[in-house]
Amino acid sequence: MFTGKSDQLFVEAKKLIPGGVNSPVRAFKSVGRNPLFIKSANGSHIMDVDGNTFIDYVCSWGPGILGHAHPQVIEAVKEACNNGLTFGAPTENEYIIADMIHEAMPSMEKIRLVSSGTEATMSAIRTARGYTGRDYIIKFKGNYHGHSDGLLVKAGSAALTTAVPDSSGVPVSYTQNTLVALYNDKDSVRELMDKYGEEVAAIIVEPVAANMGVVPPAEGFLQFLREITKKYGTILIFDEVITGFRLSYGGAQQLFGVKPDMTTLGKIIGGGMPMAAYGGKKEIMDKVSPVGTVYQAGTLSGNPIATTAGIETLKVLKSHPEYYAQIDKKAIKIAETIRKWAKNKHKKLQVNQIGSLLCAFHTDIPVIDYDSAISSDTASYAEYFNYMLEQGIYIAPSQYEAMFVSAVHTDDEINKTCNIILER
Repeated sequence: MFTGKSDQLFVEAKKLIPGGVNSPVRAFKSVGRNPLFIKSANGSHIMDVDGNTFIDYVCSWGPGILGHAHPQVIEAVKEACNNGLTFGAPTENEYIIADMIHEAMPSMEKIRLVSSGTEATMSAIRTARGYTGRDYIIKFKGNYHGHSDGLLVKAGSAALTTAVPDSSGVPVSYTQNTLVALYNDKDSVRELMDKYGEEVAAIIVEPVAANMGVVPPAEGFLQFLREITKKYGTILIFDEVITGFRLSYGGAQQLFGVKPDMTTLGKIIGGGMPMAAYGGKKEIMDKVSPVGTVYQAGTLSGNPIATTAGIETLKVLKSHPEYYAQIDKKAIKIAETIRKWAKNKHKKLQVNQIGSLLCAFHTDIPVIDYDSAISSDTASYAEYFNYMLEQGIYIAPSQYEAMFVSAVHTDDEINKTCNIILER
């Protein structure tokens, strides 16, 4: 099944594109098959070039919280395109979306728009270093903050999938100021801060880890990070590229009641277009050029088409706060169904779910950090993925990615998905 034009395109793509794809996880290597090439998507469905239609739980890795091709977003984008695609100059849209982000996340007192999550986290760390005058940063094993050189140390996401957590091509000198702690382990953080605290510019964390599968923070962990960073004058950065506007309109920081010094955003704020942002306290962000001495620039930053898509997406989410409770309920139902299947079949399985994010880990131990996440049986996950795909359900082609539920997944589609899971 699914052989045809996708396979042909994959053969041709590999001649010109490394691995035939422009982001590693798309290659489907960890699930033992060729990737699907997608032609179109609408609502909760995605269609490949061979005409196969799937209920989509990848949602473009998170941005599709309103589903694909939302009419309000599409119409606004079409109108914006008539005025030109890029100007390389300021537009009103840049202020509008910055104001919307600030309203949703008051901790972001000033905001700089960029084009990708990688660019946002890289720039936030540079700003934190410029503000504090310190060199060290602390990140967490299995947390992924994009592919900038200094952050590819025990990375998550596709780096886990390909079993190469440290990228080649990164000089040791680029990572020597990056310290690695264990997610959900206060003692590992405390040990590093006791030794290096006065030299640590920032601690960067995914408030909910979503690139080694879905791993929520242990009770009190984020609050602990807030307290210890204040003690040492270290900047706390929440990487909310995935969780921002998805776990709640105000992101993970609203959900957990923890206010970081800086935040990085992506995915949803672009409404399906390439856009991201970083921001935080005024005094920190005023270190960024042209006001301050921390240089960062981008010709397409704040692109008028991307900002239009983002503005309309946030408008819909703001006007429909009930969406969050609805998609959470749907995600809970899928998670409970997977657990029920595992119990009925006497299978080793752990399901982590928070909000509209969930992940089924094929292991018999609770998944609370990187080491427990990688105890998963990836071959078993590949069998699960291929079964679901054959039944018309498109989930992440990697054990270490999240399953996303959107506002447009209907009750009938959720029930159909759950029935397919139970019939396996």
